[in-house]
Amino acid sequence: MEKFNDFLVLLDANLSGSWWFPALLIGTGIFFTIYLGLPQFKYFKSALKIVSGKTKSSDSEGETTGFQALTTAMSGAVGTGNIGGVALAIWTGGPAAIFWMWITAIFGMTTKFVEVTLGHKYRTKLSDGSISGGPMYYIEQGLNMKWVAILFAFLMMITAIGSGNMPQINNIALVMNTEFSVPKLFTGLFLGALLWIIIIGGIKRIASVASKIIPIMGLIYFGGALIILIENYQNIIPSFHAIFAQVFTGSAAMGGFLGASFAMSLKYGVARGLYSNEAGQGSSPIAHASSKNKSIDQGVVSILEPFIDTIVVCSVTALVILSSGVWTQKFDTTFSQTDMVILADQYSDEKNIDGDYLYPDHIIELNKYVQSVDSNIKNYTGKLNVLNGKLTENNVTVLHARSIAEDITITSGGSPYYRATLEGVKFDNLSYDQFIAISNYTNELETNLYSGLLDVKDGKITESVTVEGKSLVSSAELTAKAFSQGVMGEYGGKLVAIALLLFAFSTAITWCYYGDRSTAYIFGEKGVIWYRNFYVLCFILAAVIDTTVVWNIAYVVVALVSIPNLIAMFVLRKEMKLMSDDFKVK
Repeated sequence: MEKFNDFLVLLDANLSGSWWFPALLIGTGIFFTIYLGLPQFKYFKSALKIVSGKTKSSDSEGETTGFQALTTAMSGAVGTGNIGGVALAIWTGGPAAIFWMWITAIFGMTTKFVEVTLGHKYRTKLSDGSISGGPMYYIEQGLNMKWVAILFAFLMMITAIGSGNMPQINNIALVMNTEFSVPKLFTGLFLGALLWIIIIGGIKRIASVASKIIPIMGLIYFGGALIILIENYQNIIPSFHAIFAQVFTGSAAMGGFLGASFAMSLKYGVARGLYSNEAGQGSSPIAHASSKNKSIDQGVVSILEPFIDTIVVCSVTALVILSSGVWTQKFDTTFSQTDMVILADQYSDEKNIDGDYLYPDHIIELNKYVQSVDSNIKNYTGKLNVLNGKLTENNVTVLHARSIAEDITITSGGSPYYRATLEGVKFDNLSYDQFIAISNYTNELETNLYSGLLDVKDGKITESVTVEGKSLVSSAELTAKAFSQGVMGEYGGKLVAIALLLFAFSTAITWCYYGDRSTAYIFGEKGVIWYRNFYVLCFILAAVIDTTVVWNIAYVVVALVSIPNLIAMFVLRKEMKLMSDDFKVK
């Protein structure tokens, strides 16, 4: 799994992690914003009027209303990216990453307008009478490039699983386990069965469910967030200052947070912005294509999607996390093997009474290390002596979740010292007192504390053990911690768990529709049932897969599917310009 994760990290570094992908993504939005005359601002009021029914759009053939199409697309966009993804952006890129999420959303409003309008215009009716649309149709018919359309549809099938499916249930299972002690597998099996019941009904049932879930989950989440923000009202302005103050310099180290460079803030802000609102990704046009509105009107309605998703919902999450201060605090947690590394030599993030780091040179080197910049820090290789769950070495540092871990305890299903004692075998580097201590193994069996020599290779423990302690936390767990501070207490975390369940589950429902429309494009309707089966299977399995690996899969596939869509939009710019100019502001 670690090798697979390393491969994903390498791919991501050359896709969304490189300079050209953010430039292509934001550049497309900037180009169309100028080319079409600021449509995200010019048509914003018209979008509100159309979706509210104050201005009636000309009806066309379709399966859903404009509002249902919007809520369906929003249910696909408003998911773990708004709860776990925002926390992940802050954890990796610092507060400055939120600024780049906003920039991505502002220009993403135009990008969404373009792709939805084109996707609706080139939609088609399938043999079973259902409507199907999206980038694959305007790539084929507008560009006359069938093979590129097939490539896009194939990538969308993968993206639906790697982005819209796996991270959703993974975060649901994590938070349900943390807050309600529900086994991850049970969560996967139960919601997997419910997912199947809904998706088998097609877009009409999906749209019906989405139009009901979106308002409910909005009330639950915003109600809880408002309580936290009122309680921490004095930290709201400083939170905005933290976002803007270090936009072009990167985020400085604070508390357990070791800092982030400008490049990391930009990368993760753009990546999380795209993952959150999906502008340019080509997914939302598939949902909007089912609308009975005419093409340009539905395109105008879609402008609201990135605004609500990123500018509103993600901003609320970010302010809750920043104002509560949890993003720099260490919490008791079980360490992920992927996020843990053992460093040679001892490093410290201790502070003096004035709040300054005692060893600022350590922070500088650690900052370089977590950013994969040239650093003097080396990964540890060798054996570590562990006695009753505690490391006896003082020449190493355990790094977890990009922070120095504290109060570490190591447990295992079977202690090698216990087995060695029975066999009369003594380990190297053990003192007589240590050996006598571990020979009293009764307590060890009860507590499962590990004693022995742990093999470590290039910073990674090679044996199957569980490591617990205090460190920074990320993803949905960080958001849950923010909601758990103050007056809400443990109920705050439970509120996040419920909101996440609704957010993420609705996302998984909609993304299956994106995947099965792409499957129908390549293989016909007969292939859809097989795709749905595989989709649900992956949904269940992802409940128990390492969180970091799941997120890295999402990063890679989201970038891959966006590239052909962004290029196709640019090629069809003149056609889009004509439709935009013909729209009468309402």
